[in-house]
Amino acid sequence: MPQPLRWGIIGTGRIAHTFASDLPYTDGGVVAAVGSRSQPSAEAFGDEFDVEGRHGSYEALVDDPSVDVVYVATPHPMHFDNAMLALEHGKPVLVEKAFTMTSAQARGLVETARAKNLFMMEAMWTRFLPHVVALRDMVAKGWLGRIVVVEADHGQWFEQDPTSRLFAPELGGSALLDLGVYPISFASMLLGTPDRITAMVDPSFSGVDGQASMLFGYSGGAQAVLTCTSAARTATRACIAGTEGRIEIDGDFYAPTSFTLIARGGETERFEFASEGRGLHYQATEVARCIREGLLESPGMPLDETVAIMETMEAVLAHP
Repeated sequence: MPQPLRWGIIGTGRIAHTFASDLPYTDGGVVAAVGSRSQPSAEAFGDEFDVEGRHGSYEALVDDPSVDVVYVATPHPMHFDNAMLALEHGKPVLVEKAFTMTSAQARGLVETARAKNLFMMEAMWTRFLPHVVALRDMVAKGWLGRIVVVEADHGQWFEQDPTSRLFAPELGGSALLDLGVYPISFASMLLGTPDRITAMVDPSFSGVDGQASMLFGYSGGAQAVLTCTSAARTATRACIAGTEGRIEIDGDFYAPTSFTLIARGGETERFEFASEGRGLHYQATEVARCIREGLLESPGMPLDETVAIMETMEAVLAHP
């Protein structure tokens, strides 16, 4: 068995906790170190997850020789600086989504990673879940025929707290960047980059975008109907409809779940998938595989697609 990849985590928030909790479900990695802006926070995280390396700065984390790869788990506005810091110290990096605040920042990171021959990937963990791997295979094999419509929604209810990361502008508050990235990335995975975008975007109480409804058009004639909101818990389901049938994915479509394949004539087949933890360990396994095989990016979440998704979200936010 290859040696487990030694992870260094930048940030000690909720997603960092989830990632560290899920790593034991894979043999692809262990948490070797954590970096925080304060030593007490790093110590608390280290105590909780039995992490040896505990650093009171991000610089110390990326400089730690025990770290093979860095996971950036800070709020969106910090992703560019944190990921660039890791790259400048010669570390491969997994960057939480939304990847950056702007497409220009995304391109900057991609250019740097390629110039330095370092692996980098957006942490769109949904791509590597068992049910998504299975449905991608079905679509590729033509089980649905030509894809006509993709539908996906992601709505969560959040208390109207102006200090919350989701609503604070200085923390990158945005329903689209935090929630809408899932349906947009899902559509991108299946249909590519849209050449027509129509959207309606409404602000939350704090002024950052709180709800968006999107209609994407593609050169092949397919369409995607996508929604996100931070004001209500929606069904969070997704559907892929093609000329020969459709796949209806249970909520939450972006997390470990199951789906039903429905043929054009109405025949149904149920697909269930066992999964441990929250599901973030599948992306860790993919990162370990890519680095072990000498790949600089994942075929399942290519860097050019990450940049295109950022460009799409910018186009949506440009709508009134």
